[in-house]
Amino acid sequence: MESAMASFDKGTLCSAWNYSASRLATASVDGTLVIFDSPDPSSSSTSLTRTSNFKAHEAAILKIVWVPPEYGDSVACICSDGTSSLWEEVVEDAQPLQWKLCKRFKSNSAQMLDIQFGNSSSGLKMIAAFSHCHVKVYELMDPLDLKNWQLQAEFQNVIDSISTVRKASCLSASISWNPHRGERQQSSFVLALNSNTPQLNSAKVWEFDQAHQRWLPVAELALPADKGDEVYAVAWAQNIGRPYEVIAVATQKGIAIWHLGSNPDMDGRLSTERVALLSGHNGEVWEMEWDMGGMTLASTGKDGMVRLWQSNLNGVWHQLAAFEPTS
Repeated sequence: MESAMASFDKGTLCSAWNYSASRLATASVDGTLVIFDSPDPSSSSTSLTRTSNFKAHEAAILKIVWVPPEYGDSVACICSDGTSSLWEEVVEDAQPLQWKLCKRFKSNSAQMLDIQFGNSSSGLKMIAAFSHCHVKVYELMDPLDLKNWQLQAEFQNVIDSISTVRKASCLSASISWNPHRGERQQSSFVLALNSNTPQLNSAKVWEFDQAHQRWLPVAELALPADKGDEVYAVAWAQNIGRPYEVIAVATQKGIAIWHLGSNPDMDGRLSTERVALLSGHNGEVWEMEWDMGGMTLASTGKDGMVRLWQSNLNGVWHQLAAFEPTS
């Protein structure tokens, strides 16, 4: 009989897995943050051990994101009151490891909806999307000090950078950083919204233009008839040698798998091709994540099912497995 690796508290709303350290963070409706650690390699146990449990916020925590491991053991939390915070595990005065509040981000005009971190040639970047449909890019000024962030850019998710949309509002946003880390690789991420303004919704790939020190949209991942569709989740796959990138985009029509070219045209745009549309979930898809090799996609959503997707050697996508929620 299979046993649970970890038992979550009642009211747990979200979780995040740290691949590099094999750690799990969960957060609850009462603002509690819990950290689980993998067992000692010499132990026969496969269950995770609860190592920290503390009140991080007064409001419910809706999302947790781990900071890249090069910058220590740190997590960002997004809360229902519109604020977000950064927590870091530190050692102080020979005491055991403790989680300390590092930075609190507040926005008077809008609620933070999603946040992602990414490494670039100039250091750590943080991308944040807000309920007024603006995106902000922050840069860490000192790699040893997670308190010191500077706003680098602010823009809207439009392919024509001249247009701006007033009084737009977002219910949700999804950001996925390009995980590929080649030295010549430009910093890039994919962003999509679920908003009341169709032109902002479609998934767009943003790339940092080093020469002019600005972010530019280089691709739109939507067929002409689908460009106004609300997008619920995006996920950029690891690249282990493909001549193109693979990105998953979830709308009410299903999960679209896109190939993104690597050679820009005369206008700086990258080629796109939708190679599959996966259906199987009953309702919206809320979360997607690729495996470490970028070959298998996991998805879950309103129906509570977890589904695994994979393509065969001929490039045909199929459902590999489906898991039902347990009581």
